[in-house]
Amino acid sequence: MLISYLCTVLMTTATKRICFTQNSMIMYKEAVTNLYDLLQFGEYGDVNPSITDSATFTFLQAKTMADCFTGDAPGCYLYSRHWNPSNKYLADAMAALEGTDSAWVTGSGMGAITTTTLQICNAGDHIVASATIYGGSYAFFKNYLQKFNIQTTFVDITDLDSVKAAIRPNTKMIYTETMTNPMLQISDIPALADIANAHKVLLVVDNTFTPLIVAPAKLGAHVVVDSMTKFINGKNDCVAGVVCAGHEFINALIDVNVGTAMLLGPVLDPYRSASILKNMHTLHIRMQQHSKNALYLANKFREVGMKVNYPGFEDHPGHATLKKMMNPDFGWGGLIGIDVKEASIASELMEKMELAGVGYLAVSLGYFKTLFSNSGKSTSSEVPEDVQRNMGLSEGFVRFSVGLDYDIENTWTKIEGCLKEMKLI
Repeated sequence: MLISYLCTVLMTTATKRICFTQNSMIMYKEAVTNLYDLLQFGEYGDVNPSITDSATFTFLQAKTMADCFTGDAPGCYLYSRHWNPSNKYLADAMAALEGTDSAWVTGSGMGAITTTTLQICNAGDHIVASATIYGGSYAFFKNYLQKFNIQTTFVDITDLDSVKAAIRPNTKMIYTETMTNPMLQISDIPALADIANAHKVLLVVDNTFTPLIVAPAKLGAHVVVDSMTKFINGKNDCVAGVVCAGHEFINALIDVNVGTAMLLGPVLDPYRSASILKNMHTLHIRMQQHSKNALYLANKFREVGMKVNYPGFEDHPGHATLKKMMNPDFGWGGLIGIDVKEASIASELMEKMELAGVGYLAVSLGYFKTLFSNSGKSTSSEVPEDVQRNMGLSEGFVRFSVGLDYDIENTWTKIEGCLKEMKLI
């Protein structure tokens, strides 16, 4: 089934890529339009779809139940670990957003990543992955998969020759993030898709940092995963993930006999699906404000002489790559990084900023308030220190997920005060 899926995507990727380069703005606008065009009503005409909190579903005929187990009863629900109407509403919305045929929602972003990986790879297989990815993903590929004899080669994902050189006969997957965590490297998705197609492997892209800004599936990615915990939900009141792909891959993922999602059970609670679905309809507005505020702060940091990492700068190594892939309506993203060289300095600065009301010293991102953390000691702590240094991650690197502040000038005044107090500027 997976081989059949790969053959299908290899045949269609070139056509999709041609369409993308000719009509990129139209396709990106379609993402938001498609979401808003979904007619998802409740059973009594509710403007919000009804929440289905049933674990199991009844049948009027025994044959229909039997058909459900073989996948021959479309439109029927069997058990909420497989499908639930509330989860289906959210999955359909995410497929519309990411531009895929189908999707399946999970209980966390890591649930989406691990489920996808274990669906694609078997014992003895090999993965090529970006070295700069979320620490939990790194630990999964580096440490956890060893028990299944699945090996991972980590590469600088921006060095396409290194990617090609890392591919082996048993490689099944190339894994990266559109904008990598925390170094904000930009993956050249069309080029990586070409490499994946040439070697008959799947390109899996985590688009958590860049929803709406970049559409990996439109650029040739075979599977797109997101942590909906972050920008997509935007409230930091739940943990959720999603796998977006073609119908065949999603159907294989939830097959009652061999589907990784069905058998491992990383299901999302339908109440959370309902709340995320409502929040998705403000995503386009929120992404614009996150990007606007991040660009403002990045410029201010640079003006006072701080070392700043932001893809919106023309001298950022990934600026040109992102520019050719992105929808400029949504800016350069809400993540920035500054380097204060030492972890102790980063800690003091973050504590002062929290007390000054800049935001919260906390992990995660995509919240309506600004969040900041010392990546090497938090979300990238699973990555060995020598690997951190090789990828350019300083022990004093502070990652900001810039919030939706209305008065971003006032926010900068607070940050500037903290920097001056510590004599950093």
